[in-house]
Amino acid sequence: MKRRLLILLFLLTLFPVATQVGAQAAPGLESLIVDFWPEYDQPNMLVIYRAVLSPTVSLPADITFRIPAEAVRPHAVAVGPSPELVADVVATTRVAGEWIEVSFIATTPAVRLEYYDPRLEKEGALRRFRYDWPGDYAVGTFILNVQHPVGASNVRVTPAAGRVVQFEDGFAYNVIELGNISSGEQFSLDLQYDKETDALSVEALQVQPSAPISPGPGSGIRINQIIPWALGILGVALIAGGGIWYWRSGRGAPASGTRRQRKEGRVSLGSVGLDESIYCHQCGKRAEPGDRYCRSCGTRLRTA
Repeated sequence: MKRRLLILLFLLTLFPVATQVGAQAAPGLESLIVDFWPEYDQPNMLVIYRAVLSPTVSLPADITFRIPAEAVRPHAVAVGPSPELVADVVATTRVAGEWIEVSFIATTPAVRLEYYDPRLEKEGALRRFRYDWPGDYAVGTFILNVQHPVGASNVRVTPAAGRVVQFEDGFAYNVIELGNISSGEQFSLDLQYDKETDALSVEALQVQPSAPISPGPGSGIRINQIIPWALGILGVALIAGGGIWYWRSGRGAPASGTRRQRKEGRVSLGSVGLDESIYCHQCGKRAEPGDRYCRSCGTRLRTA
């Protein structure tokens, strides 16, 4: 009986250690960057997660992020070897109270998640938005980037941004570096700004001329007016060229050849004497010396 009691006490002692090991084995994020793009290509908030799993995480790993229930579903879920090289993967969703659980399998360390949050409030020119991090994972380096919409002013972010930076895409961003976040640790971000119009930022990315284009000389002529004339001229040129080629190859060549043969015949026959070999110009038969007529066809020979 005492022996069994000792074994039971020993197992109870190991239970907290096993629980701690299991907690340490849970997936963690080496880094997480959350981008906020208000009124970018839709009249709401585009939220983008760019995460890199901790090197201690065994792959493939089951990953679950929670997004607000109002978002309904993620816009995109992708994984890859790096945040710049990711490909879409299949994800499942499940409603869990005020959240939507987005689950998928990460076969590589880089993860990207996008969703549209419709909770961007508008009151006249004032815009307000609140983001809540539910503490899904421990994060080694946590960074928030808040994009300034085109036409926005008086951008206010809480917690206060450490710096405002202009990124390569041409937009200004409030950059908030939170550093290390423990698993289960929650925080919120509040954003306010003023914007007079409902124009989306993506509309400003369309290519526009730097100055009004003034019409130059001849600008009244349209290309659809020139094309019929050009085709007509080309057709006439082709017909004329075809006629010239036909005349030269079909009619001129045989006549020229006949004249050339006759001329050569006269030269050859006029330059030989009676004692030399003479051939009938009609049938080509060789004549004997002294012959005046062809012995084959009777044609008078050309001897002079």
